[in-house]
Amino acid sequence: MSQQIATLGVVGLGNMGLAMATTLAGKGFAVRGHDISPARRALAAGAGIAVSATLAEVLAGADALVFSLPLARDVEAVVTAPGGLLDRRDRKVVVIDTSTSDPGTSRRLAAQLAAAGHGLLDAPVSGGPSGAAAGTLTMMIGGAVEDYALARPVLEAMSARAPHVGPSGAGNIVKLVNNLLVAAHLVTTGEAMRLSEAAGLSAAEAVAVVNTATGRSAVSEVMLPRWVLPGTFDSGFSAGLMRKDVRLALELAAETGLDLPLSEHVARIWRDAADRLPDSADFTRMADYRETPESQDESQDD
Repeated sequence: MSQQIATLGVVGLGNMGLAMATTLAGKGFAVRGHDISPARRALAAGAGIAVSATLAEVLAGADALVFSLPLARDVEAVVTAPGGLLDRRDRKVVVIDTSTSDPGTSRRLAAQLAAAGHGLLDAPVSGGPSGAAAGTLTMMIGGAVEDYALARPVLEAMSARAPHVGPSGAGNIVKLVNNLLVAAHLVTTGEAMRLSEAAGLSAAEAVAVVNTATGRSAVSEVMLPRWVLPGTFDSGFSAGLMRKDVRLALELAAETGLDLPLSEHVARIWRDAADRLPDSADFTRMADYRETPESQDESQDD
């Protein structure tokens, strides 16, 4: 008989993690959250989430766990925390890791957890904080079939789509492929809109037609209208996180022996834009057709 999941631990209460925690609590789960930042813990408590000051309390009491952490090393630190998951024997705990990590780390941690009687799903997400808050994320799930089945009620509460794409690491492979494309689309769409404006047609008029034609993408259909054209640039996903994902994608290409010249050039563009597009900036600023590196340099010299 399958185990029931009533109590969820959410580790990492940033923009995504807090929105996920709030959504899961609204779907009837008992949610307890933890973040290393006292400010984020206070914000979560203000949103009605039960918060633990210690990671150990969350790891010890949850039926399943959702991670939303910046880096693979953060995920590893939580999985291997002394006295934590690897020492639990009271029930099987499935970790749903929504962080974008590298497939190798996911596979290694999944093996460690399996040896302790637990499971790990690499489950990176697409849809941003708004999708997390609405429970409409797209999730890309890698891991054991039985762990996917056990975690399914949680996945369905968080997402509109959560396909099982393959064994451990597969979810992260799909996410890195996806974000490599998004990184390129932001560059090319921004350049295309700059060309349209320079030639005498506004970006708004051009993208309205592009979105009915073959050049459309999620960048042109969603990101330009929502964040770039109005100049709000508040998607909730940072340029630094996108740089990390592009780097991971290129590292994966190197591991597989692939030469990806266009992707490598996209990575250079993101890296070289650090002065005008710092890690803290919203990643949609890469498609800001109003600005060029040259204009930025001139404004800084004034």
